[in-house]
Amino acid sequence: MNLSDLAVGETVFTASYPVGRGHLAAYADASGDHNPIHLDEAAAKAAGLPDVIAHGMYTMGLVSRAILEWAAANGIDARLTEFTARFAKPVVVPAEGTAVEVEGKVRKADGGTVELAITAVSAGERVLAPARATLIQR
Repeated sequence: MNLSDLAVGETVFTASYPVGRGHLAAYADASGDHNPIHLDEAAAKAAGLPDVIAHGMYTMGLVSRAILEWAAANGIDARLTEFTARFAKPVVVPAEGTAVEVEGKVRKADGGTVELAITAVSAGERVLAPARATLIQR
């Protein structure tokens, strides 16, 4: 498949990723971000949050993963050249865990360049808005 085969408005992927507190602890170790709102329920609640929340960059990493897995699964040789997002709501991670659902839809298509509009939802709440990713065919 080539990026030039895609049509504006086309949903090109959906993906779902489980998020548990173990994922957050591993991310904290890898990133060095040990802010207790990501790791400790009491600290998160003391900060006015409903529960532990995922790191924002962890959430963005899941979206990047969804985009790159879709491209690889479809034999698309492209580079992710731009990815922008605004955090709309935190991903709340209760003790039993949660999931982040990601959808990519073609927003713009110009030959070998495609801009995707990304929707990321957790527990029925949009967590990134707006989010855009640009891929360029190699």
